[in-house]
Amino acid sequence: MDRFADLVFLDGRVVTVDAEFSVASALAVTGGVITAVGGRDDVAPLIGPGTRVVDLRGATLLPGINDSHLHSCAFGMATPPLSLDLGHPAVSSLADVARAVREATERTPDGQWITGHGWDTGYLDECLGDPSRLPSRHDLDAVSPRHPVVLYSFSGHATWVNSKALQLIGIDRHTVAPPGGAIVTDAGGEPTGLLHEGAQALVQNALPPLSRQERTDAVRSTLATLARLGVTSYTEPGLGPGGDGIMRGALGTETLDVYRRLLADGELTARVGVLLLPTGMASTAEEFARALTAIGETGDADPRRLAVHGVKIFADGIVPNKTAWMNEPYVGGGCGSLCVAGETDAERIDEIAAMVRHAHTAGYQLGVHVTGDRAIDTVVDAFAAAMAEHPRPDARHYVIHGDFLTARSMKVLAAHGFGVNMNPTIKWTVADMEEEFVGAERAAYAWPYRDALDAGVRVASGSDAPVTYPDWRQGVATMMLRESKAGGRVSGPEQRIGLAEAIRTYTIDAAWQDFADDWKGSLEPGKVADLCVLGGDLLTADPHDIPGMPVVLTVVDGRVVHDALGN
Repeated sequence: MDRFADLVFLDGRVVTVDAEFSVASALAVTGGVITAVGGRDDVAPLIGPGTRVVDLRGATLLPGINDSHLHSCAFGMATPPLSLDLGHPAVSSLADVARAVREATERTPDGQWITGHGWDTGYLDECLGDPSRLPSRHDLDAVSPRHPVVLYSFSGHATWVNSKALQLIGIDRHTVAPPGGAIVTDAGGEPTGLLHEGAQALVQNALPPLSRQERTDAVRSTLATLARLGVTSYTEPGLGPGGDGIMRGALGTETLDVYRRLLADGELTARVGVLLLPTGMASTAEEFARALTAIGETGDADPRRLAVHGVKIFADGIVPNKTAWMNEPYVGGGCGSLCVAGETDAERIDEIAAMVRHAHTAGYQLGVHVTGDRAIDTVVDAFAAAMAEHPRPDARHYVIHGDFLTARSMKVLAAHGFGVNMNPTIKWTVADMEEEFVGAERAAYAWPYRDALDAGVRVASGSDAPVTYPDWRQGVATMMLRESKAGGRVSGPEQRIGLAEAIRTYTIDAAWQDFADDWKGSLEPGKVADLCVLGGDLLTADPHDIPGMPVVLTVVDGRVVHDALGN
């Protein structure tokens, strides 16, 4: 025996997520690599005096969870103590938000910015009682006359500010919104304090940028949370010049430098894949090409721990803001549009196609934020056209979100080996609310997991944190049940998928998105020892109980980063 194992697991449900989704009972780890999978007899010879032996007692051992769409720095900045928690159930009304802001003013010096994250009109009583009632600066002014206040929605596509902030930013009835953005006004033409999409940059440009220390603290906070959740890999979807105006630069270029320093210092307790964000919304293809060229080489010392995989583009907005580009009108009218530069739909389609073509030709993987069905077809057509013009084996481009992925787009994605990155925890969060925007039938269809898998599309799942909390257990339950957070109603039962399929979206298929399915994403000898131990038997659990099953151990590269076993 050349070397005994460092870790051995016995008497559990070892869910390998191999091609057959086979289940073993024991596993051994040596030097950060899985060295044996099978039964007790297969691992017993590897147990030595220094081996830690974990008796699983029927608990479930899974591949480490790969959250394939998560904004780490932004999530850290959006959670206490760095920001007010304005999500459900922390707040349930506009009055609750005002109360939280008032309490913050009492501990914050006059003139300093107060920030909060997570508000959602789908969970605010006044907005539920009257769908035309939206958050307003007037809801905040009385409790914050001496503090500028900026409150980010759960989706990241809307920002709510008070009058003091509007004054400091310089927004009034005469301010013209940037292309691709909207300054919401009242009947008299005065700004209400709501800014949508690209108009949010007006706020960001007025805020002091995050310091290096703030970024580092935010990422560290996220890494600690992810370790407790069993998440061992994630995709940071958009870092670069285009993120400098988002959440005080949380998605900016400097955040990538923070990751490099954490890696060098041995503090990066999850594997990170990065999409570059050369430009934000409403840019031209020419600006995009110039910015991408300026980024230059991005090679890293350890690509299995930190790697730039590709480029992100924003194609449209989101359904709750009616900025997703849809084939059929929203309830109340309008179809949204693409959010790139251009005066007409045809011009914007050409701009998207040119951006995709440039990044594809430059050798990058493409992840494109796109939610509306018409926009998705446009982006997928651009993928296919770029591939036809410049054939590239295994490009692995993918649609990000893909809320209203069409049958036509599914067929094209599958034929070219492209993928889609869906968000079950967002489905869980917005299922009830979306009906008022797109009607019951379209709302039920949103995030069509069953159809996409049946069409042969590779599907990965991500939380889009801080849009939702990065809890994959809730994601798995939602894929299986299609029940909503607010009312528990079933939304699109025909799009349910099974447990094995759901787990694959968070493990081996997420690893495929990272070009890493040959060395992570399943529990097979020779693959890296990224592990998640879940208390209880996941394979027999009622899906309703999955979100409450505890993560008791997390291992990254053979190193324990979370341990609640106590043995």
